[in-house]
Amino acid sequence: MRKFDRLTGIAAPMPIVNIDTDMIIPKDYLKTIERTGLGKGLFAELRYREDGTPNPDFVLNRPSYKGAEILVAGDNFGCGSSREHAPWALLDFGIRCVISTSFADIFYNNCFKNGILPVRVTPEQLELLMDDASRGSNARLTVDLESQTISGPDGGSISFDIDPFRKHCLINGLDDIGLTLEKGAAIDAFEARSAESRPWA
Repeated sequence: MRKFDRLTGIAAPMPIVNIDTDMIIPKDYLKTIERTGLGKGLFAELRYREDGTPNPDFVLNRPSYKGAEILVAGDNFGCGSSREHAPWALLDFGIRCVISTSFADIFYNNCFKNGILPVRVTPEQLELLMDDASRGSNARLTVDLESQTISGPDGGSISFDIDPFRKHCLINGLDDIGLTLEKGAAIDAFEARSAESRPWA
């Protein structure tokens, strides 16, 4: 899993409440178990018109938000069904951080397991960040996981809380498999002892 320590990038504002996983990645794109290639379906019903052409009014299609790596979104982001394709699609598109006042629990947990940082802020802080994001590529945000801060283009900074274990995993790029491999020596020692004590096994 790719490490997350400090990210400076364009933040796209999506002041929509209850953005669910079907809006993030519609069910038509769930036929694959691959984590790559899903970026094309991210917010497909908002990004594309009925004829398949890009919707110029959608924020991620606007030139000033090209290459956005941060989303500043409304309350209860990631609600709905528990599809892991949602964080896969965000990451494949290039989104590495989502900022909101609240997240659905399953989506929130899936983000950490896929290298995306979901940041919870207060409604007042979200309003400030949404204002920053509305300036497009002229206003970049810096999300520093080590110091647990988000800095805006005007020099202001806000702090956020995060579980220490999840922070450790993101900074070190550790998903569930990576965490298991960290204990490789202990696993090998156990297997060796087991082979000695139970040679018939």
